[in-house]
Amino acid sequence: QVQLKESGGGLVQAGGSLRLSCAASGRTFSTYGMGWFRQAPGKERESVAAISWGGRTTSYADSVKGRFTISRDNAKNTVYLQMNSLKPEDTAVYYCAATNRGIPSMTASQYNYWGQGTQVTVSS
Repeated sequence: QVQLKESGGGLVQAGGSLRLSCAASGRTFSTYGMGWFRQAPGKERESVAAISWGGRTTSYADSVKGRFTISRDNAKNTVYLQMNSLKPEDTAVYYCAATNRGIPSMTASQYNYWGQGTQVTVSS
């Protein structure tokens, strides 16, 4: 069982930056692939970024490539999402998720555990 808790969301102006953190419980965190997803009001959940169990492989949605960076610290059981050059269209609730497959999947159905989310609001 893995429990996930996101933090770091907030209100930021367009062009600004935020760093999201996702703290995980459990001794097997280092074996899980981790992902960040987001859901804006009235829209479907979409994948943002993912990272493999060891951190060597990452995947990004086209909409965030070059602006967002996913990373992890297995010693701290934490995964991060550094978000730069934020745009109003990045406004959403951001969720982290864990998959026991260990791969950087961009498919939500492959994830076994989810956090409760953190709100990110980007003003224009």
